[in-house]
Amino acid sequence: MEKAIIVGASSGIGKELAKILAGKGYAVGLAARRGELLLRIQKELPSRVYIKIMDVRNVDDTQKSLADLIAEMGGVDLVIISAGIGHVNLELDLGKEMETVATNVQGFTVVANIAFRHFLSQGGGHLVGISSIASIRGGADAPAYNASKAFISNYLQGLTQKAVKSGLPIWVTDIQPGFVDTDMAKGEGLFWVASVTKAAEQIYTAVARKRSHAYVTRRWRLVGWLLKGMPLFLYKRI
Repeated sequence: MEKAIIVGASSGIGKELAKILAGKGYAVGLAARRGELLLRIQKELPSRVYIKIMDVRNVDDTQKSLADLIAEMGGVDLVIISAGIGHVNLELDLGKEMETVATNVQGFTVVANIAFRHFLSQGGGHLVGISSIASIRGGADAPAYNASKAFISNYLQGLTQKAVKSGLPIWVTDIQPGFVDTDMAKGEGLFWVASVTKAAEQIYTAVARKRSHAYVTRRWRLVGWLLKGMPLFLYKRI
């Protein structure tokens, strides 16, 4: 039986991925801040489920909790980091910016670091990070969010290099979703909004194929190409 841990599993994409993996026969470890939601999901899933209450903003607690969860499961083959937060922050409220950094940068780094070092010691594994199409360029409406997602994609790219240099069967996947129908999708004029189910299915396909990168849904690759190629003098005016 393959074993997977999802950090940020209490709702949204993380919860839906837990359902898919459990349905595929994985033993799953679910980690999130809201323990009552994890208990509810645990009762719904058909496979063996481990749960751990974890707030990724607390570095010491996350290190211990994640290490304990890995030990309880007897090792893990796949770690998916779905925990994240985002604010439309037109007023540039510092509290919102720092909360975003604490979760999406500091929290992500702790989990990715522990997972990758476990894979090195174990001799293999697969790390998946949920970034965003927003990682490609900065954004006036949510500066910290866009920047934090750029950090995630860049960090994963660095770990990809490390995986290759290690010579071990370690895979790293950067998932860059567009708009998905979750609490994270905020603002007006949203387009190409995917259901959580459709997004999770495409993410699972990318993971199963051990892709290094995937846009979700796939049509967002068009926006990705456009954003990457747009000159700054034009981008800063849109």
